[in-house]
Amino acid sequence: MHILHSIAELKELPGPIFLAIGVFDGVHLGHRAVIERAERDATANHGTAVVVTFDPHPARVLRPEAAPLLLTATRHKAQLIKKLGVDALLIIPFTQEFSLKDARTFIRELHEASQPLRGICVGHEWSFGHRRSGNLELLQQLGDEWGFDEVGIPAVQRDGMVVSSTAIRQAVAAGDLEMAARLLGRPYTVLGTVVEGQQLGRQLGFPTANLSVHSEQLPPDGVYAVVVEWEGRQEKGVLNIGLRPTVGAGLSRTIEVHLLDFSGELYGMDLEVTFRDYLRGERKFSGVEELREQILRDANEARKRLNYQK
Repeated sequence: MHILHSIAELKELPGPIFLAIGVFDGVHLGHRAVIERAERDATANHGTAVVVTFDPHPARVLRPEAAPLLLTATRHKAQLIKKLGVDALLIIPFTQEFSLKDARTFIRELHEASQPLRGICVGHEWSFGHRRSGNLELLQQLGDEWGFDEVGIPAVQRDGMVVSSTAIRQAVAAGDLEMAARLLGRPYTVLGTVVEGQQLGRQLGFPTANLSVHSEQLPPDGVYAVVVEWEGRQEKGVLNIGLRPTVGAGLSRTIEVHLLDFSGELYGMDLEVTFRDYLRGERKFSGVEELREQILRDANEARKRLNYQK
């Protein structure tokens, strides 16, 4: 997958060009419907499908005080989109200056850079441009003027519920990972970079990778059976989210994952963690020996559940 960082780089791609445009936070079933339509149109016309998204999330620039936690930070989003088999991903830097660009100018720039532009696919309620002045009606007008087709994909529903990033975020925050997975069309995942910790897990006989997640929504504190992927490798693990009240004095929230069948250094690596099952809530133990015994039980239970799911 080609990754582009400016509209002008669209000139490098063979046309005709079919764009799928949106924030795509979560790359959920509704987002995939938009992306897959652009892919089908590109294939039918021997063209190139390009997903167009923004970094950071526009809300972080326009209303940072109310910006939600992400389902997928940009690096994570790019990984998920790549798995869909997309030809190219255009990540437009979303700045204050860019936010002032009017809707017509934005589409004209995409049109002029594409060789040629033949289609734009969006969610049916998508709005864009300064003061959200652009919509599907304007896209139709510009398409008639400049020779491209516009497609608005209706809302996707699952189990009678409209699929949305907000609904998924609420489900994850409430610990309803089953609902989140139904709306996503896949188990919920987060992307985290391994950072140096206090190595308390190693002292207990269960070395852990400490993760710094990229402003992504986490489920409630507790212990989870997880699957961890990095650089094409996949390993089973047990993950703890919480304040570590037994050994950490409850001062700051941490995310630690113990890989069941792996030993080695992972510092600086990006790990994608798939939440498979909730094991238990976090609690304080009488001391490190009781904690060690519980971690062993957690690891055995995680292995049992993950092997069963496989």
